[in-house]
Amino acid sequence: MLEPSHNNELPPIPAKRYFTIGEVSELCDVKPHVLRYWEQEFPQLSPVKRAGNRRYYQRQDVIMVREIRALLYQDGYTIGGARQRLDEAGDSNAVAMDKALIKNMIRELKELEDVLKGF
Repeated sequence: MLEPSHNNELPPIPAKRYFTIGEVSELCDVKPHVLRYWEQEFPQLSPVKRAGNRRYYQRQDVIMVREIRALLYQDGYTIGGARQRLDEAGDSNAVAMDKALIKNMIRELKELEDVLKGF
């Protein structure tokens, strides 16, 4: 099992739109088979599936994986307890995640605008 102190040492999440399961595994220090299991246990975690059932995680999915990881490995919750905790905090987290997504989209649009000004 991972030590709780590892949660503070996770690498920053790169500015990308989609991440593969391998990338999320490295970013969150969780094995891919654990991520697939968590998808079944936590309805909040739902990566996009494309051709060949390949998973593509978005930024909010990576944040959710880190939150689940912290609840399980750092705070000592069981799967059921972590699920319940996420359900209770879902409304307030949804608002915060929406704000973060909007800020990220604005930043990406400004970067795109800067690129297009060069043409």
